[in-house]
Amino acid sequence: MDSKEIKTVAVIVAHPDDEILWTGGTILSHPSWNVFVISLCRGNDADRAPRFFNELKKLGAKGKMGDLDDGPEQKPLDEHEVEQAILNLLPAKHYDLIISHNPSGEYTRHARHEEIGKAVIKLWHVNKISAGELWSFAYEDGNKEYYPKPIESANIYRLLTKPIWLRKYSIITDNYGFDKESWEAQTTPKGESFWQFTNSEDAMHWLTNKKIS
Repeated sequence: MDSKEIKTVAVIVAHPDDEILWTGGTILSHPSWNVFVISLCRGNDADRAPRFFNELKKLGAKGKMGDLDDGPEQKPLDEHEVEQAILNLLPAKHYDLIISHNPSGEYTRHARHEEIGKAVIKLWHVNKISAGELWSFAYEDGNKEYYPKPIESANIYRLLTKPIWLRKYSIITDNYGFDKESWEAQTTPKGESFWQFTNSEDAMHWLTNKKIS
């Protein structure tokens, strides 16, 4: 993909740091993109929220935050609550590309990632969000056997250049303040992968056939 190609891109994630962990290298590699990031959780977090907006400046992006429940018990949220939270935060316009969570999550496991991944596909399918294509994060951790890593057989897989990865890593450690021994810093993928869908019918078929318990 041409790094100079202009695209209007929406990145829809659960938490401030998901956008950099799972797709930050892709955003940094495409400075011509017009990127809008929404984080559905931690909007009232006095530490993480300012770090999120500071990071958007580093990415040359804009965004908003919501405050969905993000307690450690991960109580399931009503799907309509999640969908409405997305619609409340995402500007109503057409996007060339939407990037969001995998309905199976990126690691074992986090309910908010899974719920948001499902909600984005369903909203796209019923035309409540308009997009030319959808990329769903493609990572796995071998059922906690190792840190999440990109699925190289996914539709899109890119190994990040060293300068781009170092910028991504710096945002995790310096901007978000994660210690170098933290899960986040240790995870920070050196490659990024996505399942790509150019129509909502295919995405919905993929969702309904996934084995998610």
